Amino acid sequence: MPENDALDQAADAVDSAIDKITGVPTDDGEIEEFSASGMTLLAEARGSESAGTTFVLVHGIGMGRKVFADLVRRLQPHGRVIAIDQPGYGEAPEPPRTPTIERTADLVAAYLRKVSRGPVVLIGHSMGTQVATEVAVRHPQTVKRLVLVAPTVDRHHRHALSQLARLGIDLLGESPKVLLLGAREYLRAGPHLRRKMTAMLTHRPEEAYPRVEAPTLVIRGERDRVSTVRWCAEVAAALPDSRHFTVLGHGHETLIRDARPAAQRILRFCDEG
Repeated sequence: MPENDALDQAADAVDSAIDKITGVPTDDGEIEEFSASGMTLLAEARGSESAGTTFVLVHGIGMGRKVFADLVRRLQPHGRVIAIDQPGYGEAPEPPRTPTIERTADLVAAYLRKVSRGPVVLIGHSMGTQVATEVAVRHPQTVKRLVLVAPTVDRHHRHALSQLARLGIDLLGESPKVLLLGAREYLRAGPHLRRKMTAMLTHRPEEAYPRVEAPTLVIRGERDRVSTVRWCAEVAAALPDSRHFTVLGHGHETLIRDARPAAQRILRFCDEG
């Protein structure tokens, strides 16, 4: 057996073992690649095509769609759930150039128009909130409701070292599930993570928030050191139509650790008039 084939098989075995340990489904949903403007995203869909609500999940820096497994499981009975690997993350190929947050948002919006299921409930986590916000601002017809979980980047701490230090403190005492999934996805994010961090820090979400038309739910983990109380209050205040929810006992990775409280609040938000 060629050495590369053996390495690939070993990597697949490790990947499958991590899925089983962390509760990620070992079977894929409906997988689709979508390319535009020199970038490719990967989308995995689960749930009924006939359901009235489509939830679209956008991950944070260094992550990928598989970290949303628990949230997908909890939302799936209530609609169609699509989790995205952004370009260069998860299993999506690395683009020739690291895209800005705005360009990634345009790619996501182009994919949503292709899916053509009407306005969606767009859920972003961490850096994914920046992408989701830009989708809502630049392509408002694609977003029915917006959910921002652990929004970044705090304008008071727009520095790579500050962000990394705060994330490191936040991860102290985190569950093995979060640490194992996070480590795998950061490895998958590849050698260009520094450029991706620069794209995240360059973006100024506070300039976009006042232009969001969709009703928006801001969710923060009580112990989140990255998305502080002060910052999340500013985010909620800047949004024209917002409400705020705190997940007690959770940190920055609240959607990965245990998505139940956030999922329950998201579903109530979707039922609001």
